[in-house]
Amino acid sequence: MDKNTDTVERVKEWCKNTMIEHLGIEITEVGDDFLCARMPVDQRTHQPMGLLHGGASVVLAESLASMGAALKVDLTKKACVGLEINANHLRSAREGWVYGKATPIHVGRSTQVWETKVTNEAGELVCISRMTVAVIDKK
Repeated sequence: MDKNTDTVERVKEWCKNTMIEHLGIEITEVGDDFLCARMPVDQRTHQPMGLLHGGASVVLAESLASMGAALKVDLTKKACVGLEINANHLRSAREGWVYGKATPIHVGRSTQVWETKVTNEAGELVCISRMTVAVIDKK
């Protein structure tokens, strides 16, 4: 198994029995400086008007940023926790899939900042998010 496949499988294990799995989010690719996933736009992720719920986009963004941050630290000594997240919802989606790609803007000893772009099947930007992650010592 190559490094990317091994890392994708490890990240998929983290998702079991979580909101990520419940919403149908699938990790698709992990690189040295990015993490990608796709999320269905269906009854699990709709708001009452039948559109993609903004909160579902934020779940996708926060999940990718958090897991990306965790891949940058020694998890036997450190933990990564969300400190702040923002999101701009730019376009709606009613069906199909949306795709998230998280990339680090800053990876420091005590904080990381990640940007996640969520796009539709046509590659159009649906949501853009920025998340600050605190890197803390494990107790």
